[in-house]
Amino acid sequence: MTKRISTIGMTHTEWLELRKNGIGGSDAGAICGLNPYASPMSVYYDKTQVEIEDYDNEAMRQGRDLEDYVAKRFTEETGKKVRRSNVMYWSEAHPFMYANVDRLIVGEDAGLECKTASPYSEDKWKDGKIPEHYQIQCHHYMAVTGASVWYLAVVILGREFKLYEIKRDETLINDLIQIEKNFWNQHVSKGLMPEPDGSQICDEIIRKYYPTAEQETTILPSGFNAKLERRMELIQLMERMQTEQRAIEQEIKLYMKNNNLAFNEHYRIAWNEVETLRLDTKRLKQERPEVYDEYAYKSHSRRFTVRAA
Repeated sequence: MTKRISTIGMTHTEWLELRKNGIGGSDAGAICGLNPYASPMSVYYDKTQVEIEDYDNEAMRQGRDLEDYVAKRFTEETGKKVRRSNVMYWSEAHPFMYANVDRLIVGEDAGLECKTASPYSEDKWKDGKIPEHYQIQCHHYMAVTGASVWYLAVVILGREFKLYEIKRDETLINDLIQIEKNFWNQHVSKGLMPEPDGSQICDEIIRKYYPTAEQETTILPSGFNAKLERRMELIQLMERMQTEQRAIEQEIKLYMKNNNLAFNEHYRIAWNEVETLRLDTKRLKQERPEVYDEYAYKSHSRRFTVRAA
Protein backbone atom coordinates (compact mmCIF):
# COMPACT_ATOMS: atom_id res chain seq x y z
CA MET A 1 0.00 0.00 0.00
CA THR A 2 1.08 3.56 -0.71
CA LYS A 3 0.19 6.70 1.20
CA ARG A 4 -0.27 9.84 -0.89
CA ILE A 5 0.42 13.38 0.29
CA SER A 6 -0.84 16.15 -1.96
CA THR A 7 1.78 18.69 -3.05
CA ILE A 8 -0.82 21.17 -4.34
CA GLY A 9 -0.39 24.41 -2.39
CA MET A 10 2.72 23.08 -0.64
CA THR A 11 5.55 25.60 -0.42
CA HIS A 12 8.99 24.65 -1.67
CA THR A 13 10.36 24.84 1.87
CA GLU A 14 7.61 22.52 3.15
CA TRP A 15 8.40 20.10 0.32
CA LEU A 16 12.11 20.13 1.21
CA GLU A 17 11.32 19.52 4.90
CA LEU A 18 9.08 16.57 4.01
CA ARG A 19 11.87 15.02 1.91
CA LYS A 20 14.07 14.81 5.02
CA ASN A 21 11.77 12.14 6.44
CA GLY A 22 12.77 9.46 3.95
CA ILE A 23 14.76 8.31 0.96
CA GLY A 24 13.74 9.51 -2.50
CA GLY A 25 14.51 8.28 -5.98
CA SER A 26 17.42 10.65 -6.50
CA ASP A 27 18.90 9.49 -3.17
CA ALA A 28 18.73 5.79 -4.02
CA GLY A 29 21.61 5.69 -6.51
CA ALA A 30 23.84 7.66 -4.14
CA ILE A 31 23.16 5.26 -1.27
CA CYS A 32 24.14 2.39 -3.58
CA GLY A 33 27.39 4.18 -4.45
CA LEU A 34 26.41 4.62 -8.12
CA ASN A 35 25.73 8.36 -8.37
CA PRO A 36 28.75 10.39 -9.55
CA TYR A 37 27.17 13.57 -8.14
CA ALA A 38 26.26 12.36 -4.62
CA SER A 39 27.39 9.85 -2.02
CA PRO A 40 25.95 8.03 1.00
CA MET A 41 27.60 10.67 3.16
CA SER A 42 25.95 13.56 1.29
CA VAL A 43 22.53 11.89 1.58
CA TYR A 44 23.11 11.37 5.31
CA TYR A 45 24.07 15.04 5.68
CA ASP A 46 20.94 16.14 3.82
CA LYS A 47 18.63 13.99 5.96
CA THR A 48 20.14 14.83 9.36
CA GLN A 49 20.76 18.58 9.14
CA VAL A 50 18.14 20.76 10.78
CA GLU A 51 18.73 23.58 8.33
CA ILE A 52 17.05 23.43 4.93
CA GLU A 53 19.58 23.79 2.12
CA ASP A 54 17.84 24.92 -1.06
CA TYR A 55 20.75 24.24 -3.41
CA ASP A 56 20.27 25.10 -7.05
CA ASN A 57 22.34 25.71 -10.18
CA GLU A 58 21.81 26.40 -13.86
CA ALA A 59 21.91 22.74 -14.89
CA MET A 60 19.25 21.87 -12.30
CA ARG A 61 17.06 24.75 -13.42
CA GLN A 62 17.32 23.76 -17.07
CA GLY A 63 16.39 20.21 -16.12
CA ARG A 64 13.23 21.44 -14.40
CA ASP A 65 12.32 23.87 -17.15
CA LEU A 66 12.79 21.25 -19.86
CA GLU A 67 10.90 18.51 -18.03
CA ASP A 68 7.64 19.43 -19.77
CA TYR A 69 9.39 19.43 -23.15
CA VAL A 70 10.82 15.95 -22.54
CA ALA A 71 7.37 14.70 -21.52
CA LYS A 72 5.85 16.11 -24.73
CA ARG A 73 8.57 14.47 -26.83
CA PHE A 74 7.79 11.18 -25.09
CA THR A 75 4.11 11.51 -26.06
CA GLU A 76 5.03 12.40 -29.65
CA GLU A 77 7.34 9.41 -29.90
CA THR A 78 5.08 6.80 -28.28
CA GLY A 79 1.52 8.13 -28.55
CA LYS A 80 1.15 7.53 -24.80
CA LYS A 81 -0.51 10.29 -22.79
CA VAL A 82 1.05 11.41 -19.53
CA ARG A 83 -0.14 13.39 -16.53
CA ARG A 84 1.33 14.99 -13.44
CA SER A 85 0.62 13.21 -10.17
CA ASN A 86 0.73 16.25 -7.81
CA VAL A 87 1.33 13.94 -4.86
CA MET A 88 4.26 12.56 -2.92
CA TYR A 89 4.05 8.78 -2.58
CA TRP A 90 5.12 7.13 0.69
CA SER A 91 5.50 3.39 1.09
CA GLU A 92 3.47 2.08 4.03
CA ALA A 93 5.41 -1.19 4.10
CA HIS A 94 8.72 0.70 4.07
CA PRO A 95 7.96 4.16 5.53
CA PHE A 96 11.51 5.40 4.93
CA MET A 97 10.87 5.32 1.15
CA TYR A 98 9.06 8.04 -0.81
CA ALA A 99 8.72 9.04 -4.46
CA ASN A 100 8.27 12.31 -6.32
CA VAL A 101 7.58 11.21 -9.88
CA ASP A 102 7.79 13.36 -13.00
CA ARG A 103 4.80 11.89 -14.83
CA LEU A 104 2.37 8.96 -14.77
CA ILE A 105 1.28 7.15 -17.94
CA VAL A 106 -2.45 7.46 -18.54
CA GLY A 107 -4.16 4.05 -18.67
CA GLU A 108 -1.02 2.12 -17.68
CA ASP A 109 0.57 0.88 -14.49
CA ALA A 110 3.66 2.90 -15.34
CA GLY A 111 5.48 6.19 -14.87
CA LEU A 112 7.93 8.41 -16.72
CA GLU A 113 11.21 9.93 -15.60
CA CYS A 114 12.33 12.94 -17.68
CA LYS A 115 16.03 13.73 -18.05
CA THR A 116 18.23 16.19 -19.89
CA ALA A 117 21.89 15.45 -20.52
CA SER A 118 24.90 17.39 -21.70
CA PRO A 119 26.25 16.43 -25.14
CA TYR A 120 29.57 15.82 -23.36
CA SER A 121 27.96 12.88 -21.54
CA GLU A 122 26.47 11.41 -24.71
CA ASP A 123 28.69 8.32 -24.50
CA LYS A 124 26.96 7.32 -21.25
CA TRP A 125 23.76 6.74 -23.26
CA LYS A 126 25.24 4.94 -26.28
CA ASP A 127 24.15 1.47 -27.43
CA GLY A 128 21.11 1.37 -25.17
CA LYS A 129 23.08 2.11 -22.00
CA ILE A 130 21.42 3.88 -19.08
CA PRO A 131 23.49 5.43 -16.27
CA GLU A 132 23.18 3.07 -13.32
CA HIS A 133 21.93 5.65 -10.82
CA TYR A 134 19.01 6.46 -13.17
CA GLN A 135 18.12 2.77 -13.41
CA ILE A 136 18.13 2.59 -9.61
CA GLN A 137 15.98 5.73 -9.43
CA CYS A 138 13.33 4.18 -11.68
CA HIS A 139 13.30 0.92 -9.71
CA HIS A 140 12.94 2.92 -6.51
CA TYR A 141 9.83 4.56 -7.97
CA MET A 142 8.44 1.16 -8.93
CA ALA A 143 9.15 -0.12 -5.41
CA VAL A 144 7.20 2.75 -3.84
CA THR A 145 4.30 3.05 -6.30
CA GLY A 146 3.96 -0.65 -7.18
CA ALA A 147 4.19 0.12 -10.91
CA SER A 148 5.27 -2.66 -13.26
CA VAL A 149 7.09 -0.46 -15.81
CA TRP A 150 8.93 2.84 -15.72
CA TYR A 151 9.89 4.76 -18.83
CA LEU A 152 12.93 6.99 -18.99
CA ALA A 153 13.15 9.73 -21.62
CA VAL A 154 16.25 11.84 -22.12
CA VAL A 155 17.04 14.78 -24.36
CA ILE A 156 20.75 15.05 -25.04
CA LEU A 157 20.88 18.80 -25.54
CA GLY A 158 21.34 19.77 -29.15
CA ARG A 159 21.82 16.14 -30.24
CA GLU A 160 18.98 13.65 -29.88
CA PHE A 161 16.05 12.24 -27.95
CA LYS A 162 16.29 8.77 -26.40
CA LEU A 163 13.64 6.58 -24.86
CA TYR A 164 13.98 3.54 -22.60
CA GLU A 165 11.53 1.07 -21.06
CA ILE A 166 12.60 -0.34 -17.70
CA LYS A 167 10.62 -3.36 -16.56
CA ARG A 168 10.12 -4.18 -12.91
CA ASP A 169 12.84 -6.45 -11.51
CA GLU A 170 11.70 -7.93 -8.20
CA THR A 171 15.16 -9.20 -7.24
CA LEU A 172 16.72 -5.80 -7.79
CA ILE A 173 13.88 -4.07 -5.95
CA ASN A 174 14.19 -6.37 -2.93
CA ASP A 175 17.94 -5.76 -2.78
CA LEU A 176 17.37 -2.01 -3.11
CA ILE A 177 14.81 -1.99 -0.30
CA GLN A 178 17.27 -3.81 1.96
CA ILE A 179 20.09 -1.38 1.14
CA GLU A 180 17.87 1.63 1.81
CA LYS A 181 16.49 0.06 5.00
CA ASN A 182 20.00 -0.57 6.33
CA PHE A 183 21.07 2.96 5.43
CA TRP A 184 18.08 4.54 7.16
CA ASN A 185 18.11 2.34 10.26
CA GLN A 186 21.86 2.04 10.76
CA HIS A 187 22.88 5.57 9.82
CA VAL A 188 20.12 8.19 9.67
CA SER A 189 18.07 6.91 12.61
CA LYS A 190 21.17 6.34 14.77
CA GLY A 191 22.94 9.54 13.72
CA LEU A 192 25.92 7.46 12.57
CA MET A 193 27.70 8.86 9.51
CA PRO A 194 28.47 6.38 6.67
CA GLU A 195 32.07 5.59 5.85
CA PRO A 196 33.74 7.96 3.36
CA ASP A 197 34.22 6.65 -0.16
CA GLY A 198 37.11 8.80 -1.37
CA SER A 199 34.96 11.03 -3.57
CA GLN A 200 35.26 14.81 -3.81
CA ILE A 201 31.67 14.91 -2.58
CA CYS A 202 32.79 13.41 0.73
CA ASP A 203 35.51 16.08 0.97
CA GLU A 204 32.83 18.75 0.58
CA ILE A 205 30.63 17.21 3.28
CA ILE A 206 33.53 16.86 5.72
CA ARG A 207 34.37 20.55 5.15
CA LYS A 208 30.76 21.43 5.97
CA TYR A 209 30.93 19.51 9.24
CA TYR A 210 34.37 20.74 10.30
CA PRO A 211 35.15 24.03 8.48
CA THR A 212 37.51 25.45 11.11
CA ALA A 213 40.41 24.10 13.16
CA GLU A 214 40.69 24.63 16.91
CA GLN A 215 44.07 24.73 18.60
CA GLU A 216 43.56 21.35 20.17
CA THR A 217 45.28 17.99 19.80
CA THR A 218 43.76 14.52 19.75
CA ILE A 219 45.46 11.15 20.15
CA LEU A 220 45.36 9.08 16.95
CA PRO A 221 44.50 5.42 17.62
CA SER A 222 47.12 2.89 16.50
CA GLY A 223 44.43 1.31 14.34
CA PHE A 224 45.06 4.06 11.79
CA ASN A 225 48.72 3.04 11.33
CA ALA A 226 47.97 0.40 8.69
CA LYS A 227 45.79 2.87 6.75
CA LEU A 228 48.48 5.56 6.86
CA GLU A 229 51.09 3.06 5.69
CA ARG A 230 48.79 2.13 2.81
CA ARG A 231 48.37 5.83 2.05
CA MET A 232 52.13 6.21 1.71
CA GLU A 233 52.29 3.14 -0.56
CA LEU A 234 49.62 4.67 -2.80
CA ILE A 235 51.46 8.00 -2.98
CA GLN A 236 54.66 6.22 -4.01
CA LEU A 237 52.76 4.11 -6.55
CA MET A 238 51.14 7.21 -8.09
CA GLU A 239 54.53 8.93 -8.28
CA ARG A 240 55.97 5.93 -10.17
CA MET A 241 52.97 5.86 -12.51
CA GLN A 242 53.26 9.60 -13.18
CA THR A 243 56.96 9.18 -13.93
CA GLU A 244 56.16 6.39 -16.39
CA GLN A 245 53.46 8.58 -17.97
CA ARG A 246 55.90 11.47 -18.43
CA ALA A 247 58.51 9.14 -19.94
CA ILE A 248 56.00 7.97 -22.57
CA GLU A 249 55.04 11.55 -23.36
CA GLN A 250 58.69 12.59 -23.60
CA GLU A 251 59.41 9.75 -26.04
CA ILE A 252 56.54 10.88 -28.28
CA LYS A 253 57.66 14.52 -28.10
CA LEU A 254 61.17 13.55 -29.22
CA TYR A 255 59.62 11.72 -32.17
CA MET A 256 57.35 14.66 -33.09
CA LYS A 257 60.14 17.26 -32.87
CA ASN A 258 58.73 20.57 -34.20
CA ASN A 259 55.51 19.06 -35.55
CA ASN A 260 52.39 20.14 -33.69
CA LEU A 261 50.19 17.17 -34.73
CA ALA A 262 50.71 13.42 -34.97
CA PHE A 263 48.18 10.69 -35.65
CA ASN A 264 47.64 7.09 -36.62
CA GLU A 265 44.59 4.87 -36.99
CA HIS A 266 43.96 4.92 -33.21
CA TYR A 267 45.26 8.18 -31.76
CA ARG A 268 45.54 11.88 -32.54
CA ILE A 269 48.14 13.85 -30.58
CA ALA A 270 48.49 17.62 -30.42
CA TRP A 271 51.56 19.41 -29.08
CA ASN A 272 50.77 23.06 -29.60
CA GLU A 273 52.12 26.33 -28.32
CA VAL A 274 49.85 27.87 -25.70
CA GLU A 275 50.09 31.46 -24.56
CA THR A 276 49.10 32.04 -20.95
CA LEU A 277 48.58 35.40 -19.31
CA ARG A 278 49.31 35.48 -15.58
CA LEU A 279 49.19 38.25 -13.03
CA ASP A 280 52.47 38.95 -11.22
CA THR A 281 50.93 39.35 -7.77
CA LYS A 282 54.30 39.75 -6.05
CA ARG A 283 55.23 42.72 -8.23
CA LEU A 284 51.73 44.18 -7.98
CA LYS A 285 51.90 44.03 -4.18
CA GLN A 286 55.29 45.78 -4.19
CA GLU A 287 54.58 48.51 -6.77
CA ARG A 288 50.81 49.08 -6.40
CA PRO A 289 49.94 47.93 -2.88
CA GLU A 290 46.72 49.98 -2.80
CA VAL A 291 45.42 48.14 -5.90
CA TYR A 292 46.53 44.78 -4.51
CA ASP A 293 44.76 45.44 -1.18
CA GLU A 294 41.56 46.50 -2.97
CA TYR A 295 41.22 43.26 -4.91
CA ALA A 296 42.91 40.74 -2.62
CA TYR A 297 40.71 38.53 -0.49
CA LYS A 298 41.29 35.85 2.10
CA SER A 299 40.05 32.31 1.69
CA HIS A 300 39.89 29.83 4.55
CA SER A 301 40.49 26.11 4.29
CA ARG A 302 42.08 23.31 6.27
CA ARG A 303 45.31 21.73 5.03
CA PHE A 304 45.78 18.00 5.67
CA THR A 305 49.40 16.82 6.06
CA VAL A 306 50.95 13.58 7.29
CA ARG A 307 54.48 13.28 8.71
CA ALA A 308 56.31 10.43 10.36
CA ALA A 309 56.67 10.84 14.14
